[in-house]
Amino acid sequence: MISRFAMFEGTIRDNKTEAFRSAVIERLVPLWRQFPGNVDVRVMFSDDRDKGAPEFPLILAITYPDIATMEAALEAPARYQSKEVTGEIVSEFFDGRIHHHVTQLNDFRA
Repeated sequence: MISRFAMFEGTIRDNKTEAFRSAVIERLVPLWRQFPGNVDVRVMFSDDRDKGAPEFPLILAITYPDIATMEAALEAPARYQSKEVTGEIVSEFFDGRIHHHVTQLNDFRA
């Protein structure tokens, strides 16, 4: 299993946190859930961080069984739609950058 993370590094504009979170949940989560082959979509909103740590108001993790499935999902229509909607949301609420990381998933839940 692998997870592809989208790290939203930056800040939410003043008094826009709840509107940003609502926009993500209402407009993006339904699209992300449509990515073919995904086995898990996790949306994490930051509430706190260590002093001096960079700010990540949103971290998205989508899990796939393998790289080939992820690569196919990245070519799906829902992915292109989500990129467009992400651009709209970012331009309204977010100042920063988005970067992606693909990780091997090791799950040690009890």
